[in-house]
Amino acid sequence: MSTTSTTTAEIVARCQALFDDLHFTYAREWKAAVPGRIVVGYMPFYVPRELIHAAGGLPLGVLGGGDQLEVIQGDAYYQSYICRIPRSTIELGLTNRLDFVDVMLFPSICDVIRNLSGMWKIMFPKVKSRYFDVPQNYCDDVGGEFYIHELNELRDLLAEASGRPVSDDALRASIALYNENRALVREVYAFRARQPWQAPSAEVYLLMRAGLIVAVEEHNRMLREYLTAAAAEQRPRRDNSRVVVTGAFCEQPPLNLIKSIELAGCYIVDDDFMLVNRWERSDIPLEGDPITNLAAAYLHNSNHTSAKYEPDPEKKGLYLVEAVKRSRAEGVIFASPSFCDPALLERPMLQRVLAAHDIPFIAFKYAENSGQMQPIREQAGTFADSIKLWSNP
Repeated sequence: MSTTSTTTAEIVARCQALFDDLHFTYAREWKAAVPGRIVVGYMPFYVPRELIHAAGGLPLGVLGGGDQLEVIQGDAYYQSYICRIPRSTIELGLTNRLDFVDVMLFPSICDVIRNLSGMWKIMFPKVKSRYFDVPQNYCDDVGGEFYIHELNELRDLLAEASGRPVSDDALRASIALYNENRALVREVYAFRARQPWQAPSAEVYLLMRAGLIVAVEEHNRMLREYLTAAAAEQRPRRDNSRVVVTGAFCEQPPLNLIKSIELAGCYIVDDDFMLVNRWERSDIPLEGDPITNLAAAYLHNSNHTSAKYEPDPEKKGLYLVEAVKRSRAEGVIFASPSFCDPALLERPMLQRVLAAHDIPFIAFKYAENSGQMQPIREQAGTFADSIKLWSNP
């Protein structure tokens, strides 16, 4: 009996179609397929997707309009000196591309997104909207208690939206599914770090981005299929420099930026794109109270990023040094959204840490609709050449 296998090209084509669809056809069809389902939108940063899934909802990452959407009405709501993603997200709302979303969550990223949550309540009063805050104190009896309270309030909001309570058993089942998802995501990243020519970063990015759109069960299948297909194919290996790309916050880089970096002679072996999929660094326990377990995972087992407070100045930036060592990278590229104050304020501190560890780096900025990639490609190419010429063997 013959069997068919899925190729990387087929998987990537599916992810590309999801990436291109600003009408969110998949989410609309998912919601319509079963009465009572809800869709919960959120900006592309950490939210407890397990709670949404346990409430019978689809967590939908709202990643702005990218370079496909012309922002017309959205520009009237925000100043020109802030990043583009809130303006394009407003444009998605005003053009009815998000009219099927039942709840919108605005994670704790920055003041702009905090304000966007209030604007959403005024502009779309029929949508349940909430600014979802996270702790900056990592003691269980302070930040932990605060975060447990936040999680329980979100649990009540989701129960109200779905019309049914979110049980502990349902939440444990959802945590198990997302544990599997995170393990598969880590496996994809580890595979790329070992053999980056077998898993181009543009493909990996599209695969991770699909995880913010499709149901977790489907994304788990996609991840497994990609790992099998990528390991089976033979792709040319080039003499590229190995780099870590960092600086993303919530606004994501244009796909062509990722392609340009690799075309310039760099293998991206680690990055901070789509941290939603990799927030917890290992499994969340299933035993005990699931809300307490979610809170503890955020406090003690979550990834470092510019958007997360670091209370110990001695540890500032060491996560980036560890990422370089873990992925055997030869340098770091800082690629941050224009006008993203938190990311740009953090960058000099991280650069000092890299300099202290003799790790080469360069920096540039982008917007989600950046069109001209030639300067970035030239910078990345010069950086890759300099690594080969001047770094210690």
